[in-house]
Amino acid sequence: MTDDVVASVVRQWQAVDPGLDTAPMELIGRINRCAALLQQAEDAPLRSAGLTRAEFDLLGAVRRNARELTPGELARETFSSGAAVTKRLRALQERGLVDRRGDERDRRVAHVRLTDAGQDLVDRLLPLQLAYESTVLSGLEEETRTLLATHLGELLVQLEGRLGSARR
Repeated sequence: MTDDVVASVVRQWQAVDPGLDTAPMELIGRINRCAALLQQAEDAPLRSAGLTRAEFDLLGAVRRNARELTPGELARETFSSGAAVTKRLRALQERGLVDRRGDERDRRVAHVRLTDAGQDLVDRLLPLQLAYESTVLSGLEEETRTLLATHLGELLVQLEGRLGSARR
């Protein structure tokens, strides 16, 4: 067993209740702990540009799509609430990174696109962010990274099938 915080927690639970099946905790606990540590790192390239990960995710969603997106589509793309997307879009629009235009047929619908400044920022930051993330993962062998990505992808497909439909 790996000697990490989760392993310590598992040993404690096994001492309290030796019959307890802690296998799910060993996986989900480690995923949650990794996610928390990665979020604490605060994505240095994004932070230096004055962006949060959530704001960059919105910009990236618009950039990688070949069309304008609605706030509802952005919420689904980024696993965010509509209110959170609206707040982030307002801040990004104030910075001149996105434009919103109303739909001609339905005034309640807005369409979001990147401004030239927004596209330039994404195109400049993405390689820096990917290099930063590569550094974060550099302690793992390439084969381990590939295997981990494959297995996490399998888990994600299962979770999206079970839990993702409840979000829609």
